[in-house]
Amino acid sequence: MTTLGSGAQTRDLAPDEWLSAVTAARDAGYDYFDWLSAVDQTDAEADPGMDVLVHLIASSPEAPRPLARLLLRTRVPDGTELDSLTGVFAGAAWHERETHEMFGVGFAGFDDGTGQGLRPLLLPDGFEGTPLRKSFQLAARASKAWPGAKEPGESDSSKSKRSPSRRRLLPPGVPDASWGPR
Repeated sequence: MTTLGSGAQTRDLAPDEWLSAVTAARDAGYDYFDWLSAVDQTDAEADPGMDVLVHLIASSPEAPRPLARLLLRTRVPDGTELDSLTGVFAGAAWHERETHEMFGVGFAGFDDGTGQGLRPLLLPDGFEGTPLRKSFQLAARASKAWPGAKEPGESDSSKSKRSPSRRRLLPPGVPDASWGPR
């Protein structure tokens, strides 16, 4: 276990220890589920995969150290599922759906109470790929005309090819010529 500069304790786990370690942390007083996400480490030279992280907080005043923070991290090899935390923290369902959709990490035993499994959360229907992975190729931006009004000088009319003149502006606080006594 290491301590980060922010004061959070960090513990690295094997994937098969994931569910039991989170359950033990909850039972030890880390009863507030803060967030769960992943970091793409597929380009790591040794042990490539996805780092899945969960951040927990001891929110109870009865905890040994109230507001103590714990970060649990495991490296999941590509194509491997991790045990779902929805049985330990119901709030993990949204985070697991997002992590599955954005990184492609599967969660075995996922149950958010709907019976629909891991389904899209943020991306539009029909979207293919996992956009937060390093291997995801960004699509080229389609070039099309701006849908708004034409800019000055871009008129298609043949009346005049010179750009329209602009009204002269005075500096802020200076009144125009029509102001004042006559």
